[in-house]
Amino acid sequence: MTNNNCYDVTTWPVGNPAKDVGEVINSIIADVKERQHAADVNNGGKPGAVIYIPPGDYHLRTQVLIDVSFLRIEGSGHGFTSSSIRFNVPEDEWPDLHELWPGGSRIIVDLPSAGEGEESKGAAFLVERSGSPRISSVEFSNFCIDGLHFIPDGSGMPPENTYVNGKTGIYVASANDSFRVTDMGFVYLGNALTIHNADALSIHHNFIAECGSCIELRGWGQASKITDNLVGAGPKGHSIYAENHGGLLVTANNVFPRGASSVHFNGVTRSSVTNNRLHSFYPGMVMLEENSSENLVATNHFLRDHEPWTPFLGVDNGMDDLTGLLSISGSSNSVIGNHFSEVIDSQTVRPEGAKPVIIRLKAGTANFVSNNHMVAMDVDSKSSDSCFEAQVDALLATDTATGLAVTAVVVEPESARNTILDSGTDDQVIADRAVNAFRATPMVGS
Repeated sequence: MTNNNCYDVTTWPVGNPAKDVGEVINSIIADVKERQHAADVNNGGKPGAVIYIPPGDYHLRTQVLIDVSFLRIEGSGHGFTSSSIRFNVPEDEWPDLHELWPGGSRIIVDLPSAGEGEESKGAAFLVERSGSPRISSVEFSNFCIDGLHFIPDGSGMPPENTYVNGKTGIYVASANDSFRVTDMGFVYLGNALTIHNADALSIHHNFIAECGSCIELRGWGQASKITDNLVGAGPKGHSIYAENHGGLLVTANNVFPRGASSVHFNGVTRSSVTNNRLHSFYPGMVMLEENSSENLVATNHFLRDHEPWTPFLGVDNGMDDLTGLLSISGSSNSVIGNHFSEVIDSQTVRPEGAKPVIIRLKAGTANFVSNNHMVAMDVDSKSSDSCFEAQVDALLATDTATGLAVTAVVVEPESARNTILDSGTDDQVIADRAVNAFRATPMVGS
């Protein structure tokens, strides 16, 4: 039996997918809506469709508008490769490179850059539908969305290193239910994924890197998950950001350095940040702000070290070393069993002469901090023109460092009735013992 709800962009009779795959996909969606117009036929009626994008390069010059439920857009390869490394290789070496561009099922975003306050206009895929019920079960799987180039931003950085171009991969503007983004590749986009008002969203097993911001959950949401992704934003943006969410699961992600933050919660409650590997070149790695409360931050590996790659030396997120690697403004959060590695050159600490802070409790009450292990090492920072080799060498170097004095936990006066157990020696924890419970990590020989 022929299934007329499966489409291939290369065989659809309208448009040329190589020149404008957006026109082709919009035409397919229009056909789905025309054929599936009845809301109830034999207890069904609108099963949706699959749109297949075979491996190849497809320019997108018309924004795709998705306003139907049960639509899956899939390819055969996420196609990620580092455009940043390529653009920082001298141009006379390009002929010797095995490949120059991302591959797989690759959509090249050729839309004009969005203007100020018009993010949705720069999105390759815009998901938007009003009315009831919410749009549901839209899926993106196994293809690459490539923004192609960054542009000058007035900073003096080479244009391809600014992480700015006003382009977004997927922009979900409407309240939605049970969306899935899986096995995707996103590269060189100002924003990879921007999703508003999500319920039961799954962002799983994607490669999202070299984008200004990678994952942003805005508005509000519940019961969603960000799991098993490889993620890395630029220094002006977020790797993983969520606001006003409840029941959000952030687990088993490998978050690369250079993003302004690894995980940033604003007003997020009863959620989990667990079993992630988080790496950053700056303080402020995990930020729980705006009364983010009753969250679990557990068994993560935090590594803060130095930028080793020459093109990005001197770039930071504007935060000093008193910010903390983990900063909390909220109540009744649990911070349990995390490993923190602060491996930096003491000569670079800001403010000069300060002790870097690992955990900072800024505001709120009744936070529980227990059994966290802090490793702090003073190293001579080095740089290299080779991104891969420099970063691997920095990650593997452990035998030339000496101890670095740090403050394990700081409790600000605005935060009280917290419990800090075995997460720093007596002289590594700054807290008013009269309004906070404290048990020091024992010292050898004590």
